[in-house]
Amino acid sequence: MNLAEQGDAFAAFWQERHLCTLATARPGGPPHVVPVGATLDLAAGLARVITSGTSHKAGLIGPAGALVALCQVDGRRWSTLEGHAVLRTGPEEVAEAERRYAARYKPPRANPSRVVVEIRVTRVLGNV
Repeated sequence: MNLAEQGDAFAAFWQERHLCTLATARPGGPPHVVPVGATLDLAAGLARVITSGTSHKAGLIGPAGALVALCQVDGRRWSTLEGHAVLRTGPEEVAEAERRYAARYKPPRANPSRVVVEIRVTRVLGNV
């Protein structure tokens, strides 16, 4: 998906500092929704969330990946990104995600078990 086609307001909204929610599915289907910091790479069509490899969300995504939804809201403006998430553990992938996180939020605390939830965006919803 070409996220650049979503326009300048969309791109700006995903650069502003907002907390997000990540929704994954628990076994049996109920949603597991947690607050996260997220970044969006328009050119690559990827959203990234850094987390501990031992977190529940990482466990729900697992080695096979999973369908997820990432949402942020600011008053009447909101955006949801849907897509397939996978876990990335490579040092370069983690460093790139940390760099992007630091640019949007603040430098993340040290975490030797950090992984990246990488979401290939397939659908965009919202009012930005």
